[in-house]
Amino acid sequence: MDVRLRKFLRRPNFLGTTDIKPWHHILFWLVYFVFNTFRWTFIHDDFLLSLHTNLIGFPIHIFLAYLNAYYLMPKFIYTKKYVQYTVCILLALVLMLLVKYNLTYYLVSKDVMPEAQEVIDSLTIGYAVQTMIGEVYVISFFTAIKLTIDWLRESSKLHNLEKRQLTTELRFLRSQVSPHFFFNTLNNIYALTLEKSDQAPEVILKLSELMRYLLYATKKQRQDLTSEINCIRNYIDLERIRFNDALEVDMNISGDITNCKIPPMLLIPLIENCFKHGASKNIGEMKISINVEVYDRFMDFKVSNSIPPVNNDYGDIKEQGGIGLSNVKKRLELGYGKNDYDLKIFEKDNMFNVFLKLKVI
Repeated sequence: MDVRLRKFLRRPNFLGTTDIKPWHHILFWLVYFVFNTFRWTFIHDDFLLSLHTNLIGFPIHIFLAYLNAYYLMPKFIYTKKYVQYTVCILLALVLMLLVKYNLTYYLVSKDVMPEAQEVIDSLTIGYAVQTMIGEVYVISFFTAIKLTIDWLRESSKLHNLEKRQLTTELRFLRSQVSPHFFFNTLNNIYALTLEKSDQAPEVILKLSELMRYLLYATKKQRQDLTSEINCIRNYIDLERIRFNDALEVDMNISGDITNCKIPPMLLIPLIENCFKHGASKNIGEMKISINVEVYDRFMDFKVSNSIPPVNNDYGDIKEQGGIGLSNVKKRLELGYGKNDYDLKIFEKDNMFNVFLKLKVI
């Protein structure tokens, strides 16, 4: 699998952590209840008072938290009805203030706010402000968790969508190479059959070897560099038959190419481009130079062809390479990080050059 795609697919999938079950809610409130009970026990030095107070307060906390996160925010905040939201949340806080005051006063203690320095046995402004601030704290805490989970869930959906799109695009680009290469080779065979050449059977045999490679190699994310080079040699042999003595190909390989893998059919379009825009348009001798060097888990691949005098428009990559070079460029962008490859296309000394430095595994 291409390095960049493999890293992308290994990114954390947050869907599992955002698939909230009912028991997650129960566990959250249970932990929060126990923590809050012991916290107020240390403040009041009275476990029963803290327990009774929290047994009254927590149903109110839960009601307000879910009311805000699952009803008021989706209904008003997400639709930008901020005034209506503010009015509703204030009414809910006032209503819950009255409920909590009365339940505490009649069921727990006449002193509804034992942490105050003086006895609070009536609905004072200070009690109201402190109680409502406490409720806002709980609501905010719960809502922040809810929004974070929602964000993670949406990020997970986006991640999965991007992953599917990236995988689909890479598959499309790989499948795009095979027909393109296949049709060009068929054109070569067609030219020989028109001439009733005795070389046609040999060409068909070479083509069958290439087709076998195409059928099986393009299904893999990575292919042995040795197999890719053998495919290049078969392709060049086919072109030698077509151009005879007018074609001069110099191919040099250095370094250990064994145990190196690259995306299949990545180099063939670069070779094919030489023949499509070089040999096929050249009325004289055609020179093609291919150099492959492997070192320190990198491969330098350079291919050069002489520029036909009848067509010197090699400045525009799209014009000269068509689907071939643009395909290679796109596959490199999708499959590798910026530091894992370097593609240069340039003209020098009447030669058109393509240089690819690629990290191999």
